[in-house]
Amino acid sequence: MFIVNVEGAVFYKEKWLLIKRSTKEEHAGGTLSLVGGKVDFEGISLDILERTVSREIFEEVGIEISEYIHFLYSSSFLLDDGRHVINIVFLCEYATGTVHCKSPDEIEEVCWMTYEEIMNDPNTPHWTKESIRRAEKHLRNGRGNL
Repeated sequence: MFIVNVEGAVFYKEKWLLIKRSTKEEHAGGTLSLVGGKVDFEGISLDILERTVSREIFEEVGIEISEYIHFLYSSSFLLDDGRHVINIVFLCEYATGTVHCKSPDEIEEVCWMTYEEIMNDPNTPHWTKESIRRAEKHLRNGRGNL
């Protein structure tokens, strides 16, 4: 059995939206991360992953994203307690709202960062760098319409 997690790589004005995870978090506390969260059970449902990433972004940082949500890639990892996680990353377009920390127990800081800032920050784990690399490549190759 897998936990299903989604994350949104939100791009706006040449910067990416990142959070610094709370040190209270059981996984990757204190690191920079994309905004996201676990998929809730809904029974039979359409577009559950896209709705979840949109909901999580609003719940955690208070902004809305556009309907343009593009699948980037998926990966899997193991939590410290042995649970398996499938992580799905989407490229998202900012729509409205002012970014702020709505979940202080989960998030210590919210920030917009350039590609270079993310890649050079010592708090950026390799999986966040991989997500930003793929999102940036997608945009720069003209495949994204952000």
